[in-house]
Amino acid sequence: MSFNTSSRQLPNTDAAPPREEPAPEPLADTGTGTGTGTDTDADEDAAASGEGEAAAGAAPEAAVTEGATSIGSADPREEPAEAVPGEGADSAGTGSGTSAAAAGSEVRAETETETPGAVGEGADAAPGEASDAASPSSSSPFPDSPEEVPGVAAGDGAGGGEEPPGDEPPVPGRWRGWRDRHPATARALAWTTTLVAAALVLFALLMPSQAGSFRPAEFLRLPVEAIFGAALLIVLPRRPRIALSVAAGLVLGVLTILNILDIGFNEYLGRGFNVVLDWSLFGDAQAYLQDTFGHGGALGIAALAVALVIAILVLMTLSVVRLGNLVARNTATATRTTLVLAMAWVTCAALGVQYTGVPIASEHTALVVQDRAARVRNTLRDEAEFARIAKKDDFANTPPDEMLTDLRGKDMVITFIESYGRTAVEDPVIAPDVDATLAAENEKLTRAGFAAKSGWLTSATYGGNSWLGHSTFLSGLWINNQQRYRTVTAGSHLSLISAFKKTGDYDTVGVMPGIQKGWPEQKFYGIDKLYDAFHLGYKGPKFSWSTMPDQYALTAFERLVHSKKHDKPLMSTIILTSSHQPWAPIPKTVPQDQVGDGSVYDAIQKAGKKPGDIITSSQKSKVEYGKSISYSVTSLIDWLVQHGDKNTVLVFLGDHQPLARVSGDHASRDVPVSIVAKDPKVLDRIAGWGWTDGLRPEHDAPVWKMDSFRDRFLTAYGSTPHP
Repeated sequence: MSFNTSSRQLPNTDAAPPREEPAPEPLADTGTGTGTGTDTDADEDAAASGEGEAAAGAAPEAAVTEGATSIGSADPREEPAEAVPGEGADSAGTGSGTSAAAAGSEVRAETETETPGAVGEGADAAPGEASDAASPSSSSPFPDSPEEVPGVAAGDGAGGGEEPPGDEPPVPGRWRGWRDRHPATARALAWTTTLVAAALVLFALLMPSQAGSFRPAEFLRLPVEAIFGAALLIVLPRRPRIALSVAAGLVLGVLTILNILDIGFNEYLGRGFNVVLDWSLFGDAQAYLQDTFGHGGALGIAALAVALVIAILVLMTLSVVRLGNLVARNTATATRTTLVLAMAWVTCAALGVQYTGVPIASEHTALVVQDRAARVRNTLRDEAEFARIAKKDDFANTPPDEMLTDLRGKDMVITFIESYGRTAVEDPVIAPDVDATLAAENEKLTRAGFAAKSGWLTSATYGGNSWLGHSTFLSGLWINNQQRYRTVTAGSHLSLISAFKKTGDYDTVGVMPGIQKGWPEQKFYGIDKLYDAFHLGYKGPKFSWSTMPDQYALTAFERLVHSKKHDKPLMSTIILTSSHQPWAPIPKTVPQDQVGDGSVYDAIQKAGKKPGDIITSSQKSKVEYGKSISYSVTSLIDWLVQHGDKNTVLVFLGDHQPLARVSGDHASRDVPVSIVAKDPKVLDRIAGWGWTDGLRPEHDAPVWKMDSFRDRFLTAYGSTPHP
């Protein structure tokens, strides 16, 4: 039975007997009731006497609840409802046969709202009504919302006042009983849940994508997206409203996750997350975590990350749905509030109102979505554009006898020092120790007859993704994302290594202890023989991510490659990894005759700091980072002084700056680069570069983009361009 009244309440047997009123005309027997008559006076008798089992489906204590309405306790001065025959019967109780509902009749009165379904437990749904409205287990995530509770009209208050946000009517079962027993707690819980939902939605709409932008003013703005969203939820019917709420919640959840990824990528790589290209980096991140925290720690972090993603999506969706239900139950109030906020937003936008430099009128989320869409378009466009660029090469057709003519007969060594950036020699916390090391090592070189010149290169990457820096330096192309890396390494663009190989006068060797799996890029670079983590004979412990100390890697290179007799000079590429984050534990230099198979490092590794001791502290990370750079530079110069000769030419540089926790926000991407040789003619060839004498480049030394080095180097040492 469906009643349209301005106040619906379950019969209250404690109430005073109602005034005597005219009985409605009898309804036609539809045959659907369980009673024997159609006289609605039976309802009045049951309400007056407290008898009758028509009210047995609902406990007396639950007759009047927050936001709920009842049947049978309307103002007795109202006119009797008009009986409409032919409608399906709703039972108001458990079937005693004394109520009009049990008799198979339905009374319909005109009112502002109508809720389908029956009142009380065990009620039958009226024909034609949606079945999901008659059951608390419907599709709505909030089964206790007024639209989900059978027989309850949304917006009707039990106590005559405005219903608190989120305080839905009770539903049959334990939850209703608990709310009846603890009304104050239930009301407080409803308020709290609604406020948390609103806070989550506002946080998602205003959340910055960089850790340094989190400040109170960012969250004191009016998001235009919330105003438009509220307007839509007010005017939409129930089902479209629920669908829109779920979709909006999922979108906000996804945007929140992407913002978190942006924060992490900006912190570690100095750029935002690329939704097209960066998914492949999660495998490398997992490997890094495993090397740093062990297998169990990495699994735990991965599990927490997955749980966080699920929680964000679920909570954001439920929050939007809850707020949508709230505005639907309080349409008038929600409409007025939305209009006021809209006018406030327009006013603030027109006048440019700001708080501590932050505009009050916000369209942050819309701009973020627009920016992400632009980044996706640019990424897809960049793929095709870069493929064309990579096919062009000024030295692609240079004959072998016109390539690197001024370095013939020299043993070339190109060495990358992990995370060796400008910060290492200029940061006030890090630089004193590193500069002292560079000065001491430069003195060693001078005593051994070597000289050096140094400058700056701007790396294509920052904080990580070292292979992008390596490929940029060696290929002469700007490789700043994974797609470009795949494109260039799958092609035949001339690398600096393959340029030496092209002459026919060099054997090319790679010593890369950081490689622990197949590496097809070997062919692109032109490396004849590769020594990875498994081919250097190391039996000692790993130092976090680094598979072996730099001193050992250089010692193994000397033992396995450099000391051997060769028919041709060597073109060797070495990547040193001891200065890779998290900079704990750090190896120490041991006497050269004790290096052996690396077992000597066991005690050093166990005595070193743990990653967890420094990884959360910027100050500690800076100190340990500086120590790791000093160790790597010392290991390299010690090897050169001991094993280099007049035909040895060393080029060494950093691949990128350390992450922002060490280098600071908005740090440059500059890295030091040095060329070291005994033969003075080698350095004379670059006299016009303006580089600084020694291993430490001056602050105002020339700064070049890293991709320009290949062509400058080839040209300086006798190569003739042939595009």
